[in-house]
Amino acid sequence: MSDTVIMPRPQAHALAGQVMSGAQMIVQVVADEGTSAIFGYSGGAILPTYDAVSLYNEAQKLTGGARIPLIVPANEQGAGFMAAGYARSSGRVGVALVTSGPGATNTVTPIRDCMADSVPIVVICGQVPTAAIGSDAFQEAPVASIMGAVAKHVFLVTDPAKLEATVRTAFEVARTGRPGPVVIDVPKDVQNWKGEFHGHGTLAIPGYRRRMDNCTASALAAEDAARFFGLLAESKRPLIYAGGGVVNGEASAALREFAAAFRLPVVTTLMGIGAMDTTDPLCLRMLGMHGAAFANYAVEDCDFLITVGARFDDRVAGDPQRFAANARAIAQLDIDRAEINKVKRVQWSHVGPLREALVALTVAGRKQGVTADRAAWHAELAELRRVHAMNYDRESPLIQPYYVIEEIARLTKGEAIVSTGVGQHQMWAAQYCEFREPRQWLTSGSMGTMGFGLPAAIGAQVANPGRLVIDIDGDGSMRMNVGELETATTYDLPIKVVVLNNFGDGMVKQWQKLFFKGRLSASDKSLHKKDFVRAAQADGFGYAVRLDRKADVPRVVAEFLEFAGPAFLEVLIDPDAGVYPMVGPGQSYDKMITGDFIVARKTAPAAAAPVAAAQDPPQLF
Repeated sequence: MSDTVIMPRPQAHALAGQVMSGAQMIVQVVADEGTSAIFGYSGGAILPTYDAVSLYNEAQKLTGGARIPLIVPANEQGAGFMAAGYARSSGRVGVALVTSGPGATNTVTPIRDCMADSVPIVVICGQVPTAAIGSDAFQEAPVASIMGAVAKHVFLVTDPAKLEATVRTAFEVARTGRPGPVVIDVPKDVQNWKGEFHGHGTLAIPGYRRRMDNCTASALAAEDAARFFGLLAESKRPLIYAGGGVVNGEASAALREFAAAFRLPVVTTLMGIGAMDTTDPLCLRMLGMHGAAFANYAVEDCDFLITVGARFDDRVAGDPQRFAANARAIAQLDIDRAEINKVKRVQWSHVGPLREALVALTVAGRKQGVTADRAAWHAELAELRRVHAMNYDRESPLIQPYYVIEEIARLTKGEAIVSTGVGQHQMWAAQYCEFREPRQWLTSGSMGTMGFGLPAAIGAQVANPGRLVIDIDGDGSMRMNVGELETATTYDLPIKVVVLNNFGDGMVKQWQKLFFKGRLSASDKSLHKKDFVRAAQADGFGYAVRLDRKADVPRVVAEFLEFAGPAFLEVLIDPDAGVYPMVGPGQSYDKMITGDFIVARKTAPAAAAPVAAAQDPPQLF
């Protein structure tokens, strides 16, 4: 049986039957898949494909067709994160094109990052010629072995006749089911090979397609819907816990309709931000380790938890047994069967596409005439939101990071696409920004990869040329991929980059103060000499400003956002500003630390006083 399935189509591809090089086939399939940009760095083993991109664009220019720009980063990690930003912000598959050896291995981190956050990208790697594989040839790396541990799937193409089908299949695998990164390792001789272009056809992957077909066909049964609404009828305090699966599954509209139909309040994970309009009264913002206090208290108080596209990860359910301890029942909807009962036992579940399941539940509930008086629950939640509101030292003469982000949110009205690095600034942005729609919030969630924000913003701007894209970053994360500042100006991308500079790794310092008796081992960078403004100016930013006076915040932030081209703003913030609330690792929400300006309830510690380090310190991040 052949490994290639070539299905007939009603209308043949315009180029079917033409002789092409393998490299040209790669580029043509990438174009056919709707890719509007490729991110990558060239090198010897991938040069045939780079040349094919050039030839493709020349041909498109002659015929008036759409070209595929090549966005060249400072290094391949940047390319991977740009492809991720492109995918996260648009819902389309991002593409990175890199050479062999170090070119490929530099993408390991973004590939793992995409796998952890279920982001669809295709990474096409050049490889040494087929005959040289395994000989430790120049710039050879065992890509299939390395990437197999971190990617959704890896293809090593040794039969050039299967190249076209392989590239098409890679896109299929990346975008279907639970999305993820797919790697194609293409030896140089396969790129140079010439053969007939079919214009259609995929590899035979019957096991995968059978699972996808079963999942897609998994419609919510009427009796399951009835059982769900039976649990809901017994509930006085129901709560939806929505995760990144809602965004990835294009289920945000369905979630909003479902919540509105039955007046169900919603908390979201870090990755689920934007699944609900954060200004909607039903939205209780983010829960978890650095979630809003009122959101975490709502989880404690609910009696029926409805989990949608979320996985009870350790940053949400630090103590799984005590998470939502008052919930008499938990329901879980997910595209991935492996997530059901993995961390927390549930009483009702459905595996399948989230959008279709939520629509079916909404239809079934309306058909049954499901109604409920939730006035008391909504009143309790309103009081939680009022009493335990987010807050900070508004009288401080120092610039507080929360104030800067509040100004950005006020001016952008929840309509900007926001990316972040990882650390305190990431959590402040999650807590204080507004997001009206999904795919506006781009952050490295599960992997927590510093250096993500700037390249992700570049990818998002390429995918959304008419949108305002802001990278809210920290000084530590910015150093990681600072070379991509030049990438932004080289392509005249009008991204807005703000660095909240507290002269150190703020989140690490916060943990060291709390759990390691204040020993700032390798986290205090107050002696470093980096001048971010000069760096931005050197890289071509027409607007590059340092903000160090609190009184200037409204004016300077407005100027920064209104600047027509790429803009850079460094803000010198209070170096002791912390991220609160905070739930310690492995702890339940009743142990939440709220800091000095957010009101706590019960016996939770209110202040962030340093504590003695335990014999076994908590795992960092």
